[in-house]
Amino acid sequence: MSENSLAIRKFSDLANPTRFLALADRLLPWLAGLAALFFIAGLWLSFTTEGDYQQGETVRIMYVHVPAAWLSMMCYSVMALAALGTLVWRHPLADVSSRAAAPIGACFTFLALVTGSLWGKPMWGTWWVWDARLTSVFVLFLMYLGLMALNRAIDDPARSSKVSAVLVLVGFVNIPIIKFSVEWWNTLHQPASVMRLDGPTIDPEFLWPLIAMAIAFTLLFFTLHIAAMRNEILRRRVTALRRLAARSAGRGARTK
Repeated sequence: MSENSLAIRKFSDLANPTRFLALADRLLPWLAGLAALFFIAGLWLSFTTEGDYQQGETVRIMYVHVPAAWLSMMCYSVMALAALGTLVWRHPLADVSSRAAAPIGACFTFLALVTGSLWGKPMWGTWWVWDARLTSVFVLFLMYLGLMALNRAIDDPARSSKVSAVLVLVGFVNIPIIKFSVEWWNTLHQPASVMRLDGPTIDPEFLWPLIAMAIAFTLLFFTLHIAAMRNEILRRRVTALRRLAARSAGRGARTK
């Protein structure tokens, strides 16, 4: 058996909710432990480095704001992949993944907006400006809230998953707008200083704490996402059992 076919088979095996639950039980303690270790290392580095000569101690907000902003976009990208899985590959757990990711993405986006405002006040002299980056991130937050409301509003799971997947893919156009807004328009945000083809331009004293915190936030996301997927699978099983019990009770009442 080739490596590609083996990988496809393993991916297909995860379509079985029972196998996914077993895998989640094994992964979650390790992911949570690694996330805690990187948070400890990242926070220690964040508070032991010197402040910036221009921004002073407020530069430490960066170690929370930047990873939260990255994760807000990455979470929506995960939802877009899940939407493709729902519409194209019809993977049974794709809709579960998308529903589980939406509240987590909303929290990361809200954290990015709040920490950005706290950082912007001493740097820009105002809590908020309607520039391209801030506006597009705020739109992303509203999209998360809208998708969460949509998932609750439609009772039919099959119809809800398809409608939600279409809206997720349509809304994905906002992700490159957020990413490249500082290059396309004149905004208060500085251009990318970490993810660059010619290498990071940020000083290593600030880069290493930022990388540690970014890894910690990423591990936290996967921990929360897998745990939320597990809870969603169990919730659907409970709902299915309740419906089955209600139907059985209805049939029993009609036969009497």
